[in-house]
Amino acid sequence: MTILVSERDYAGWEEEVSHLLEYPDPEDRGDVLMPQPTWLAQGYRREIILREGLTIRIDDFQTRDRVKQIWSEGEDSSIEFHCHLSGDHQDRFSEVGNLEYVLYGSGSYPTQIFTCSGQFPILEVTVMMLPEVLTNFVGDRSTLPLEWQHLIGTSTHISYARVGGLSPTMQGVLWQIVRCPYGGMMKRMYLECKALELATLILEQEREVQHGPRSLTRLKSDEIDRIHQARAILLRNLEQPPSLIALARQAGLNEKALKQGFRQVFGKPVFGYLHDYRMEQAQQLLMTGEMKVGEVMQRVGFRDRRYFAAAFRKKFGANPKDYLKVNLKKSF
Repeated sequence: MTILVSERDYAGWEEEVSHLLEYPDPEDRGDVLMPQPTWLAQGYRREIILREGLTIRIDDFQTRDRVKQIWSEGEDSSIEFHCHLSGDHQDRFSEVGNLEYVLYGSGSYPTQIFTCSGQFPILEVTVMMLPEVLTNFVGDRSTLPLEWQHLIGTSTHISYARVGGLSPTMQGVLWQIVRCPYGGMMKRMYLECKALELATLILEQEREVQHGPRSLTRLKSDEIDRIHQARAILLRNLEQPPSLIALARQAGLNEKALKQGFRQVFGKPVFGYLHDYRMEQAQQLLMTGEMKVGEVMQRVGFRDRRYFAAAFRKKFGANPKDYLKVNLKKSF
């Protein structure tokens, strides 16, 4: 069953829960917790206004089923660093899953259909930044480096969107935001630093993407759709991924177009992306403490235990067995 949600439904939800708002920090009236509507999900949305033009939003909930939202065309005034520690969504411009982010520029957007599978709990952190906050670091928009000017659109420009993988460093910052140990002024200072740190890490990836081979051509919308399709095929077949030629054929592209386009959209080569995705999925499974190392290895598509251990150690600085022990201790 799919839960259909319209703009009118959301407006009704905001009115319905207006008297249920909570303020988790008694020293900060700009920190508001809003429960999700019971007919849609169990959990909450928390928004923390750090200063004018800079807000953190934390979504932590489980939907009751698959969700489909329809939004009419409009304009977004903020640059958004939208990060998924858990959960997924798909819209016209992006398809993002666990341990991925979407970098949205400001600007206009056409009528949108958002879908969420409902298979995973949602834990998202979004940093919303007005363009003026970004440009204040360099003076004004005219002095903003070229590799980031496309992030600032207008009502006549379709907003930019790019999906990328959350690096271990980014994940660490996100957990620090979610588990912020402070209150009042110290909380706001801490979270502003973390919001800017997260933005810096994502903008650094954006710089690399803009200066890489992807800048050779501008992809058409149907090419982007096919590249997202290729990614979906890849992630559905973690244990036995298709070859590059087979993947290109299934997605309706030639091999060269897939290689160049995949790097352009996701910032990594096809199998580099797959490797990092497997590693990050393994990390998440080990964090639960519910599976043995061998089971995790097989779940994410590795067959050689020594190779898996070496790859995990290289990425996360610890053997998977030791990583599992540490997280098991934390759960008690």
